[in-house]
Amino acid sequence: MSLLVVGSVAFDSLETPYGKAEEVLGGSASFFSVTASYFAPVKVVAVVGEDFGEEQLRVFTSRRIDIEGLERARGKTFRWRGQYDGDMSEARTLETQLNVFERFAPKVPASYLGSEFVFLGNIDPPLQLHVRRQLPRVRLVACDTMNYWIKGKPEELKKTLAEVDMLVINEAEARMLSGTGNLRRAAAAIQRLGPRIVVLKRGEYGACLFKDGTIFFAPGYPLEEVRDPTGAGDSFAGGFMGHLARSGDLADGGLRRALVYGSVMASFAVEEFGLGRLLRLTPEDIETRFNEFKSMTHFDV
Repeated sequence: MSLLVVGSVAFDSLETPYGKAEEVLGGSASFFSVTASYFAPVKVVAVVGEDFGEEQLRVFTSRRIDIEGLERARGKTFRWRGQYDGDMSEARTLETQLNVFERFAPKVPASYLGSEFVFLGNIDPPLQLHVRRQLPRVRLVACDTMNYWIKGKPEELKKTLAEVDMLVINEAEARMLSGTGNLRRAAAAIQRLGPRIVVLKRGEYGACLFKDGTIFFAPGYPLEEVRDPTGAGDSFAGGFMGHLARSGDLADGGLRRALVYGSVMASFAVEEFGLGRLLRLTPEDIETRFNEFKSMTHFDV
């Protein structure tokens, strides 16, 4: 089934305890679309600058990723520089150059309007809402957000949340958005704003799915080394939404399998800098790790 992502494409420069990387391809739309393309074809709406070359473009065109909605604008591509220290639980932003992303106004091509599954990446809430209202036949719309929008545009964000089916955010953002420290109460408060499904990302501790009074938890995969956490959340979303688009199963079982696939893909993303590990995956790698997740969490009663 058709899957659409709206988000950012960027060049990331970063430093972790494991080394440095300069101007590697990143951004929410990049991590999401590469990850989701292992499960289903993906359509991308994003913007890049004149400095976005053929090598970067091939990352998309060599996969099941439709780039009709990838706008090329005059100027430079969005750039972000960050640093991770200690346990790498949070990035410290050293520099942000919005460049062409500052003027980004998502244009959804006519061929994308029939998309059934949509992920609205972390962009300005009014832009998310503008895109959502162009897609009348969608089966499920998920969105991401961040503390910048929660603090800076709370009313605009609430208008967007009222029209989406699922919110995917981390636990700190959930506490900020809901105004409560308890994650179960936080999820319930967010659901009252509109999303019937809330997925809380908990980093190395996994992810929780809240729906219709039920809770499902998937642990984080116990890696020996985490080299670069950048893009883990968007890779999680790509695995989650990619599996849903592949299966079309929105029942509880389908959503729970999707959560595990999201955790699987996030675990691969952090093993190398940028998209490095994700670009070398095979379907067998994914299924092997999915089965490892099953074996780690299964028990008889």
